[in-house]
Amino acid sequence: MHKLKIAVGLLVTLAGMQAAHADTLDIVKQRGVVHCGVTTGFAGFSAPDSKGVWQGLDVDMCRAVAAAVLGDASKYKAVPLNAQQRFTALQSGEIDLLARNTTVTQQRDTAVGAIHIGINFYDGQGFLVPKSLGVTSAKDINGASVCMQTGTSNENTMADWARANNVSYKPVVLEQFNEVVNAFAAGRCDVFTTDASGLASIRISKLEKPDDYMVLPEIISKEPLGPYVRQGDDRWLNVVKWSLHAMVGAEELGVTSANVDEQLKSTNPNIQRMLGVTEGAGKNMGVDEKWAYNIIKQVGNYGESFERNVGLGSPLQIQRGLNAQWTQGGLMYALPIR
Repeated sequence: MHKLKIAVGLLVTLAGMQAAHADTLDIVKQRGVVHCGVTTGFAGFSAPDSKGVWQGLDVDMCRAVAAAVLGDASKYKAVPLNAQQRFTALQSGEIDLLARNTTVTQQRDTAVGAIHIGINFYDGQGFLVPKSLGVTSAKDINGASVCMQTGTSNENTMADWARANNVSYKPVVLEQFNEVVNAFAAGRCDVFTTDASGLASIRISKLEKPDDYMVLPEIISKEPLGPYVRQGDDRWLNVVKWSLHAMVGAEELGVTSANVDEQLKSTNPNIQRMLGVTEGAGKNMGVDEKWAYNIIKQVGNYGESFERNVGLGSPLQIQRGLNAQWTQGGLMYALPIR
């Protein structure tokens, strides 16, 4: 009898744990909209255009998930968040998905109730300076004032790098990203440090005379950026994770938004499974078999998203580098859909 009570108690506990984790996939289906946490404005990654429509590499992740779950990439709501708000918003259920140029770290994956689903941009922390400062290397900034945003990994990385390289600096730490940008543009600090992609974005979109500034050659950290979902919400994690892999895999297989309808006739079994011609992948995740087809048709593959948002087809002009396909010397490697 005692063992029976223990077994019943364990079942009750497990049921309570499962209930504590809302099934986001069902909630999103019922709501009809994906609530997606983005930046307050970061050109190339998540920022509203002149018509107020959000655009960017991270926004395309929001759109991809909406296409996979709801069949319509437009069925998402962008929720602007600063660095301090982002994980709280995810934990509280205010957002379903955090796609906000967030560095994946061990602490974030284990201690804040969140877990990353993959990497959609490989980055590293760098330095932006006015050319008038007369420096060509980060090691020449000794004694300079350095602008950065609080609540990010940039603070600790900067401190660690400076200590290791015997470089002294005066930190100018501000809460809002736009405040940091404005402080740098106004000359309140000599140097701006953040992820190199952010520096490229700031230089092109925020500074009055971009040619008066330069990004120094040093990259002082690994900053793998990726979307996050809540811990324990495995069905939703599966959908978001495989939405990213579908985009990366489509590029590898040569499937684009322009040729995806033609590719429905492909005899390649990998393409057949991806596009739902051979059924099974959608059922496994609780979504329509055309989930990946909808992503590619409406959003495009990873290469298309990269080029129009941050690549050579965009104002940021960022080279693919580590974000190239693994077959082209990069780190983008899609897991197989089978």
